[in-house]
Amino acid sequence: MMRMTIHPLFLPILFSMVLYGNVSYYALILSSLIIHEFGHILAAYFCKVKVERCVIMPYGGEIQLKGGIALSPKKQLIIALGGPIATLCCFLVIPFLDPLLAEPLIKIQLVLLAVNMIPVWPLDGGRIVLSFILMFYPKARLFEMYLSVSLLLTILTIIITFIMLPKTLFLLVLSIFIFIKLVSEWRYRKYRLAFEKYVMNRLT
Repeated sequence: MMRMTIHPLFLPILFSMVLYGNVSYYALILSSLIIHEFGHILAAYFCKVKVERCVIMPYGGEIQLKGGIALSPKKQLIIALGGPIATLCCFLVIPFLDPLLAEPLIKIQLVLLAVNMIPVWPLDGGRIVLSFILMFYPKARLFEMYLSVSLLLTILTIIITFIMLPKTLFLLVLSIFIFIKLVSEWRYRKYRLAFEKYVMNRLT
């Protein structure tokens, strides 16, 4: 059975919103994130891929799939697109909502969509770009190369957002969080590459 949890870093953000009386805004953000992840889960179900775990993150979420990066690039692409498509579907109900609810909901969806489509791993944009690359050039070493590019772009973003503080505080915190995730992924890249070569029989 799939497990759904909330990342510890996301809890202080939600708690601060409740503390300052933004309970409705907190509910909209959490609902939007769950809908976004449900899009990924639905896409995985369509591809007949088992979802073992789903974690709600500050930028969206992460799902752990059975098979991981050993899945075909086409399946990875469909699953990565599932979240943004679900977020876009939220815009369909906005015209039927009260303006007091519709306005913050639009802002949340736009931010969620903009952040997730940044072409950096592990965001949806990064997964989509990498899936396209692997579809036409299926080499396991490309995963390591894309991690390197993502690390460099994230470090550059951290430097820029730090210089532009305090206006970019949210982006700075988000960039640091993504950097930590990338470092963790980088440490296990050799194991992932070896596993992929064994399962998919790809050459480096």
